[in-house]
Amino acid sequence: MCGGFTCSKNALIALNVLYIVVANILIGVAVYGRAASLVTNLPIVGGILACGIILILISVLGLLGAVKHHQVMLFFYMVILFLLFLIQFSVACACLGVNKEQQAQLAEQGWIHVDNDTLSQVQDNFRCCGFDEKVDKEIHPPICETQRCCIPPNTENCQCPPCMEKLQNTINYAFKLCGWIGLFFSFTEFMGVLLTVRYRNQKDPRANPSAFL
Repeated sequence: MCGGFTCSKNALIALNVLYIVVANILIGVAVYGRAASLVTNLPIVGGILACGIILILISVLGLLGAVKHHQVMLFFYMVILFLLFLIQFSVACACLGVNKEQQAQLAEQGWIHVDNDTLSQVQDNFRCCGFDEKVDKEIHPPICETQRCCIPPNTENCQCPPCMEKLQNTINYAFKLCGWIGLFFSFTEFMGVLLTVRYRNQKDPRANPSAFL
């Protein structure tokens, strides 16, 4: 690992460029996770999305601080990046720790509170009808004959599968994908904190020594 001022500066700039790429990946994964689940208002997936947006803003601060070797910018960048690491690490662990029963509970709550237009969209996309027997008894029973899974010539005695069976694998995959990607990239943020601490304490050989804070 290089220890010179210029090397540390270039490494920090490159790392922040990587963060911008990572942030776009996190945003894309979170959007996919929310779109895949469709009816679930998943706060965990929303946390991944928020981390991605915040990471872009922090990367800009880090780039400016690295180019100018600005002590105040680097300090706030280091503190905020460490807090983001803690949040993203916690969210990623939560994504990986959610079991199928908890995923089903989240999906159930989302199904009950979502509007009818979204329910129709989900049932059309996944060719299913209703959520499961328990939920369908608590709320109004769905009219499955009008769904795509019962389009002619299957309208007579049509039995559409419940949507939870269709959504389970998709929701589980979205959680695991968000979790592993968030966990992996959270460690790059911790590396950024360590690199910033090192770079901030180095003196610019081209600057006036008395200007170093």
